[in-house]
Amino acid sequence: MQLSLNLLIALSLVYVVFLFAVAFAGERLAAQGRSLLRGPAIYTLSLSIYCTAWTFYGAVGYAARSGLEFMTIYLGPTLVFIGWWWFLRKLVRIGRAERITSIADMISSRYGKSNGIAVLVTLLAVVGTTPYIALQLQSVTLSFGVFAAPGTQAGDLTGLAFWVAAGLAVFTIIFGTRKLDTGERHDGIVSAIAVEAVVKLVALLSVGIFVVWGLNGGLGPTHQVIATSSLADWTAVPGRWAGLILVSAAAVICLPRMFQVLVVENSDDRHVATASWAFPTYLLAMCIFVVPIAATGLARMPTGANPDLFVLTLPLAEGQGGLALLAFLGGFSSATSMVIVAAVALATMLSNHVVMPLWLAVNERGEGRASISGDVRGVVLRARRASILIVLAMGYLYFRATGGTAALASIGLISFVGMAQVLPALAFGLFWTGATRIGAAAGIVTGFVVWAWTMLLPVLASDAVLASGPFGIAVLRPEGLFGLTGDPLVTTVLLSLGLNTLAFCTGSLLTRPTPMEQLQAPRFVQVFDRAAPRRGRRSDGARADELLIMAQRILGGREAQALFAGEATLQGRAGDLPETTPDLLERLERRLAGSVGAATAHAMVTGITGDAAVSVEDLLAVADETAQIMDYSARLEAQSAELGRTAAELRAVNDKLTALGHQKDAFLSQVSHELRTPMTSIRAFSEILRAEGLEPSERAHYAGIILEESERLTRLLDDLLDLSVLESGQVVLHPAPVNLRHVIDRAVTASGRTGLDITRDPSSEDIVLMTDGDRLAQVVINLITNAGKYCDAATPALRIQVRRDGAEVTLDFIDNGSGIAAGDRGLIFEKFARLSDQAAAGSAGLGLAICREVMLRLGGDVTYLPGQGGAAFRLRLPDLEPVSRAAE
Repeated sequence: MQLSLNLLIALSLVYVVFLFAVAFAGERLAAQGRSLLRGPAIYTLSLSIYCTAWTFYGAVGYAARSGLEFMTIYLGPTLVFIGWWWFLRKLVRIGRAERITSIADMISSRYGKSNGIAVLVTLLAVVGTTPYIALQLQSVTLSFGVFAAPGTQAGDLTGLAFWVAAGLAVFTIIFGTRKLDTGERHDGIVSAIAVEAVVKLVALLSVGIFVVWGLNGGLGPTHQVIATSSLADWTAVPGRWAGLILVSAAAVICLPRMFQVLVVENSDDRHVATASWAFPTYLLAMCIFVVPIAATGLARMPTGANPDLFVLTLPLAEGQGGLALLAFLGGFSSATSMVIVAAVALATMLSNHVVMPLWLAVNERGEGRASISGDVRGVVLRARRASILIVLAMGYLYFRATGGTAALASIGLISFVGMAQVLPALAFGLFWTGATRIGAAAGIVTGFVVWAWTMLLPVLASDAVLASGPFGIAVLRPEGLFGLTGDPLVTTVLLSLGLNTLAFCTGSLLTRPTPMEQLQAPRFVQVFDRAAPRRGRRSDGARADELLIMAQRILGGREAQALFAGEATLQGRAGDLPETTPDLLERLERRLAGSVGAATAHAMVTGITGDAAVSVEDLLAVADETAQIMDYSARLEAQSAELGRTAAELRAVNDKLTALGHQKDAFLSQVSHELRTPMTSIRAFSEILRAEGLEPSERAHYAGIILEESERLTRLLDDLLDLSVLESGQVVLHPAPVNLRHVIDRAVTASGRTGLDITRDPSSEDIVLMTDGDRLAQVVINLITNAGKYCDAATPALRIQVRRDGAEVTLDFIDNGSGIAAGDRGLIFEKFARLSDQAAAGSAGLGLAICREVMLRLGGDVTYLPGQGGAAFRLRLPDLEPVSRAAE
């Protein structure tokens, strides 16, 4: 299939008409409330403008010249979207909250809505993007030249480049400046970009598939082609790789066109989560066939063939005209989408931060109230259209000046490093409240100067300057600044970003943020908390009708009137103009910022209110200092309260430990007494039994005493050993179905004659539990015995109550004594605890400690119940199964 240049131009025009139709359809859907931007898929595809003609054509040429180094251009954005997507989400959230219109607007808003900062960023963006626009024009003209005649260079098609630039300008003006969108979202353009993203991906994959399977015959032969090409001899240079990854990572955030689609065109910050994996996947698909195409082109194309055009020339050389046409449309899409979005972004920045401030200044001198003079809306639209023409004209002139001979990759790197100079001001501004506009300006200017001198000047300067430096000063040579040698790119990246960051930090540390910066900083740093202070401002210097006139001339009559009607309704003044309140001014300024930028909107509103940037700076500064002091004081009070609570807890623990220490001493004394007493009795009566002449009755009496003391000693030793086994966790349970009534019966009988009047309800106790009956009986015996020992009522009585609630059974043991004092209740379950006035009870104080350990092993607990009139203990046996009513 043979394609003539005229046919190719005709097909390009048809394709452009198709894009017009897509853009119109996108705008119609948006007008009907069905914005395509609300979907994460379209949002991800719009990010594909990162893949310009540099990546479509130039990546293959880059691979042919420098091996796998081209991968750095993809690795940077991949690392940002996968590892730093939370940073991107913060950018998007700020953009929506502050109605940001461009990267210049973002940085300006952060640093006190300083228009000076916005102008610096705008100038850097225009100068830095101009080479990139020239690159797109060069790629389009080169691709046309492939079909025109063999050996045609871009410089031979400057006339065609002019008409391409003119056509792109018309398209951009039609769909980028048809209206002054308060959100600066361009549904039509984004729709067309999404279609172009699919076209260029399909085109590049088609060429890759053709090369691998059509020309080489499969993956194995393709591998052989790569192994025998010059690409196999490539070796990585770590420093250069790190520098390229850094600048490409910065570019995906800082390039005006990327910021436009990433932040300004975003309608939902949740789409960033989808893009965090979908966009790297798209990049992977775009680069997967780069190496096979480059290696095959080096093997098959004539020596001296331009490797940047292998994507086109390989299909043409094999007679695949249809595939070549598809590849051409892919490259055309890559170039045009970038130029369109970049032109919109730069035009917005130029009109908002350069043209409008100048227009306001001129009108203010002439009429005194610039903010309500003339048709502001028309001025903004005309300024943007003129800016689009200027931007594209600069790109075309740069293309003419360089002759279109430089490799595409080298041109792209110039723009990447240039726009990376705004990264320190942007990144620090999002996380450091102490960053100042002086520091930001110092950093940007320093980085811009170093970049322009070392990367931009060598493209335009004479060979003499490059060789010996200006005026023969070798230390100032652009390609050897300060005598540094080595890779020029790495040197420029380190010098520009390093000095940029140093100047930024130094300027910020040596200067104090203005009151407006202090008010703006939390709105950015704490955007997810939304804890930023409200901006104090005067509202007594403006009338609502003046504000409405200004709003109508920027937003349009219908939208401005709807805004003011809504405000009046909120204030309870439906049908009338709202009162001029600080809230109204805040919302109005944010709405205007979506059309003319934050700095210009602030200047226009304050021009009416008479409220300067901050009219009472000293007062606000003092207020801010007071707020900081109050915040610090509040933190100190909170820490003091926390320390107080901790001290109280430590005192309570210390008191408990002291009490336990006393209890332990008493326990050891009691245990020694309890052990010594029976041993003494046993020894004494054993000596008596050895004597002769005792009557049988006397011998039996003394033997009985020895037996009782032995049993007493055995019980004490059993308690000590039992508690030790329980605490060590070595106890072995034997769960089996047992009847609770039988357990209580057994415990009452085993406790002996306690002198208690025991009250029970046998019907409620008729429950079958899956538990260790012996251990449960041990606990019940201890509680009944304790009640018999310690109940101080004239007629001691004990009430045993059983309740069942689902799978939980509770047993309450309540006596009619005076109970346990509140100060002793925290100690009664400790193993050394023993009420001091109950020594005569004959206990070592281990009963309740054993009860607690047994109940824990059974999966329940034992607690003291206050407020029952006497001493009351509750056993709780949860999650026991089976639980059922016994049937006897």
